[in-house]
Amino acid sequence: MNAVVLEHVSVRFGRRTALEDVSLSIAAGAVTGIVGPNGAGKTTLLRAALGLQRLAGGSIRVLNKPLVAWPREALARAAAYLPQGGEARWPMPASDVVLLGRLPYRIGLGAPDAKDLKAAAEALARCDAGSFARRRMDELSAGERARVLLARALATGASILMADEPAAYLDPAHQLGLMDLFREEARRGTAVAVTLHDLPLAARLCDELVVLHEGRLAAGGTPAAALSDETLARVFGVAAMRSGDVLAAFRRI
Repeated sequence: MNAVVLEHVSVRFGRRTALEDVSLSIAAGAVTGIVGPNGAGKTTLLRAALGLQRLAGGSIRVLNKPLVAWPREALARAAAYLPQGGEARWPMPASDVVLLGRLPYRIGLGAPDAKDLKAAAEALARCDAGSFARRRMDELSAGERARVLLARALATGASILMADEPAAYLDPAHQLGLMDLFREEARRGTAVAVTLHDLPLAARLCDELVVLHEGRLAAGGTPAAALSDETLARVFGVAAMRSGDVLAAFRRI
């Protein structure tokens, strides 16, 4: 099932076009990687899919319902978003930050209940962040903050998870752990969409890839199909160095 469907979506910022006539789908139970050069429109695509960015044209459906028909509270429970950046230097414990992911389920400013606390604790453990749950966010490293923010998104228990450059601040071991976690979420039936700059990582661990270039859909499909030699040359200006069928490294053209 396609959890999110974009049809002929365009986004403009003044005279600048950020997305132009983009049509694609994000499937439930799969990890969809979104790749492209800087400024290709990756972040804009995620924000548009979540109703955080006004469209200049086209339409979006979320879980078989038009995006415009979703109440904000219901959409916050259905789709979790991990924005780009790990600069959440808030003077509050990491565990309290993760509990913010449960706000869509709470009435007003009511205290978290046992279900909220359980979901937050499980999310912290899955992100290997339980050991610093009581430390303040402004005392954590960028990588530790990134893991806490991912836990906040997971605590929502949403059927759609969108993450913008979640691997940017992580060391190699935690990058691999992150992608394993996304695959675990997909096996649970979650539709996972993640933007990445590491093409070998995306090729190894994503089920489908979307390649954006100058706001347009340049390629899509399985990693092997999406990251063809022609696409790598045209979009990224690189030639692939492969080990068998594995994308290993690049050289500039």
